[in-house]
Amino acid sequence: MKRFLIIRLSSIGDIVLTTPVIRCLKQQVPGAEVHVLTRASFRSVLQHNPYIDRLHLWDKSYPLLIDQLKQQSFDAVIDLHHNAKTLRIKRALGVPASSFYKLNIEKYLLTAFKLNVLPKKHIVDRYLDTVRHLGVQNDNQGLDYFLADSDQLTRQDIPSAQWGGFIAVVIGAALGTKRWPTEHFQALCYELNHPIVLLGGKEDRERGEIIASSDPIKIYNACGRFTLNESADWVRRSKFVITGDTGLMHIAAAFHKPIISLWGNTVPAFGMTPYYGAVETAHVQLEHKVWCRPCSKIGYERCPIGHFSCMKKIEPEQVVSIANQWLNSSFR
Repeated sequence: MKRFLIIRLSSIGDIVLTTPVIRCLKQQVPGAEVHVLTRASFRSVLQHNPYIDRLHLWDKSYPLLIDQLKQQSFDAVIDLHHNAKTLRIKRALGVPASSFYKLNIEKYLLTAFKLNVLPKKHIVDRYLDTVRHLGVQNDNQGLDYFLADSDQLTRQDIPSAQWGGFIAVVIGAALGTKRWPTEHFQALCYELNHPIVLLGGKEDRERGEIIASSDPIKIYNACGRFTLNESADWVRRSKFVITGDTGLMHIAAAFHKPIISLWGNTVPAFGMTPYYGAVETAHVQLEHKVWCRPCSKIGYERCPIGHFSCMKKIEPEQVVSIANQWLNSSFR
């Protein structure tokens, strides 16, 4: 038996994107015991994953964490985060390690000088490169996301207008430059003649009320009402998902949901588009290419220049047109 420690500390989408490594390592290396280290705040993302033998959570105490990890006597570390914190962990454990190459220089060249030298390779495949020396190959089954029975919505959680099916519209995002403008969401939801569920955190609840105000029956504002995994179940139950570059976008891909993705300051060239493996699923990427984009590999709370054209110029009519085509198609 070989005992492996996979490290990915944050955040939701990045962790979901590591799940093919977890699954393929567990299934393809005989006798592999797979441990995963992440931050305690992201426990729910991985806690029900059956390919993980033990989940280690980093809260505050670094010495306690290292002591706990040393007790496991790992044979190897697979570092899918690769920063100063994980370097300290690897040095403390003192076992062979393979690390994910983050392409920080290449991303800097693109954000600062608009020079694209990034490989045309999805981040999932780059994650998998860290375990190829173990004979692990991509099984092309896409991402994983697992829910417990307690995470799943009950009939009472779902308003009657949404019982027959709905579109999940993700209005939340960690940073402002990944959020489509509120008025665009308002126009989209007003024009769509179909039940809608708005998803986001507590911080998005007020925006959700504004968006839903035109028709609170057709448009259910679920922002801030549900846990992350309950929100994931909304995604799982939806007909398709409209979202920015968010964690829920990757969760939607894990459930093989059709996605209309809206791209602001980040770009698909970073290699973090919805990933389905070999599973054929509808996906449309909408972006407005302006000279200042991408302005950051992560994002800002506000557009650093002020015009926010990258998101504002993605018109609601574009999204409505695609959504209506999908509503009339066979995958309903």
